[in-house]
Amino acid sequence: MTHLEKLTAIRSLMKDKGIDGYIIPSSDPHISEYLPDHYKCIAWTSGFRGSAGTLVITQDFAGLWTDSRYFVQGPAQLKGSGFELVKLKVQHAPEFVTWLGEKLSAGSTVAYDGNLASLAVANAVKSILEPLNIKIDGHVDLLDLIWKDRPALPTELAYTLPISITGQSTPDKIAAVRKVLKQKRATSHLISSLDDLAWVLNIRGTDVKCNPVTLGFVFISQDKAILFIDSKKLDKGTAEELQGYGILIKPYEEVRNYLKSLSASETILLDPKRTCFATYDSVPSNVKILEDMNPSTMLKAIKNEVELSHERQAMVNDGVALTKFFKWIEENVASGQLSEMSIADHLRDLRAEQPGFKDISFDTIAGYKDHGALPHYKAEEDSNYSLEAKGLLLVDSGGQYETGTTDITRVISLGETTQEEKEDYTIVLKGTIEGSMAIFTKGTRGYQIDAITRRPIWATMRNYGHGTGHGVGFFLNVHEGPHTFNGAAVDIAIEPGMVSSIEPGLYREGKHGIRIENLVVSKDIASNQFGDFMDFETITICYIDTHLVDKTLLDQVHIDWLNNYNQWVYESLEAKLSADEAAWLKEKTKAI
Repeated sequence: MTHLEKLTAIRSLMKDKGIDGYIIPSSDPHISEYLPDHYKCIAWTSGFRGSAGTLVITQDFAGLWTDSRYFVQGPAQLKGSGFELVKLKVQHAPEFVTWLGEKLSAGSTVAYDGNLASLAVANAVKSILEPLNIKIDGHVDLLDLIWKDRPALPTELAYTLPISITGQSTPDKIAAVRKVLKQKRATSHLISSLDDLAWVLNIRGTDVKCNPVTLGFVFISQDKAILFIDSKKLDKGTAEELQGYGILIKPYEEVRNYLKSLSASETILLDPKRTCFATYDSVPSNVKILEDMNPSTMLKAIKNEVELSHERQAMVNDGVALTKFFKWIEENVASGQLSEMSIADHLRDLRAEQPGFKDISFDTIAGYKDHGALPHYKAEEDSNYSLEAKGLLLVDSGGQYETGTTDITRVISLGETTQEEKEDYTIVLKGTIEGSMAIFTKGTRGYQIDAITRRPIWATMRNYGHGTGHGVGFFLNVHEGPHTFNGAAVDIAIEPGMVSSIEPGLYREGKHGIRIENLVVSKDIASNQFGDFMDFETITICYIDTHLVDKTLLDQVHIDWLNNYNQWVYESLEAKLSADEAAWLKEKTKAI
């Protein structure tokens, strides 16, 4: 079926079932950002392959609501599908619900598959549409009726990590969750999110590309811990290890029946942002539901010293791979044989040579020239540029190592550059440095770091449409909450031990894109009569190209930071490079 034929089939089913508006979120029963093939519903339906968006279908309109990262990519991928791009004004806001309320008349019916919608989305649909006398049905999966070759759920083996890697045992992590439940006066808790499950049980898998997670649910009470998982995913040794910790193992598909059996005396904690509506709706009406953030979400965001030690080593390994990569590009770009796709493949191969490498942490964004202006660009056969010895190349990439997760963006010059490119590059670099150098009081929120980072960019009347940074997991998801560095007033304080990205950018559509990203660890530095103060330790180890820097746009403090950083990069990597590679890096890290 073509995408247009799929849309026609969905509309036919909607007409038969009396559905006036149908919503398809980009998610799964675990409210994942990156999905198993079985749940790539938006890509299958419309052809859009971005990681964020919502499809809404009526009889006379079909739209994809997504944010500025996909304003250029979206229309290209939707071409001929019958779907149109609708630009979100606010990232992640359920603006499509308001649109439905305006377009549909009283008595209409809106439906969605509750396996794909978080409780937060379901609540938004209910709160906006019910007062307008629009009926809602959250248990309708129209796609399964027409998706004849739908991929099965993955069955790859899961495995556990030793305490020498994690720094904290599974029983201790379960105990930490139970302590929070007791404080919140909840008797039980269901974990749906795969990265939370992975952290609590020190378990990893390969069910989702680039994310080392395994499909499952975890139920925790003060006297019980149950893992709901396909038994084929656990070999005998792994199952016995988990059972040795007192964890019961039950079939994956039994989780909702188990929830239905809860007694009226229970108070169950569910995270509205990480629990799907279908799971929430399985809880009996006489059971009290406490809607709150998963306790493990904050616990895993604060890395322990063992994790941080491993993470720093992973950064060294990643830096070696990146040094080899950029040297290889410089020496081979004039051949005309390099392309966006081929360099992404080569970078993966170089990372795979490093100790403990498991996978990349997301699809590499290798954007040459105007493709660099697409923040979430992925080169494919029909868009794959060949590289030339001129212009700018943006590479945003990362690795999953058993000892940590990396995420880095660099922009390099391949030859001729313009003054505009140098100015944009230097202004973005100034923002990266300002964010990295920030000193702030304990209790500071991410939106304050966002503003500090943007200040030198705003001062030039420039801006970027994405957030400044996100949390990063430890050998887990490259995007990790609960904190974030963006303009939203997220009420989560920056805590010592959090690993975050700082990644300002500038994008000129049709010309070039700039983004310079490092990962940092937040840490305490001083306490005095004025309060408790924190700053960041930069842990990403890869040179920052100085050939694009316009020194007249930097203050001495920025020049000093850049020179010190590049010197540190050289000293950290020299011993792990060949003499030729070390000499090349020494030249790249010369002080300006």
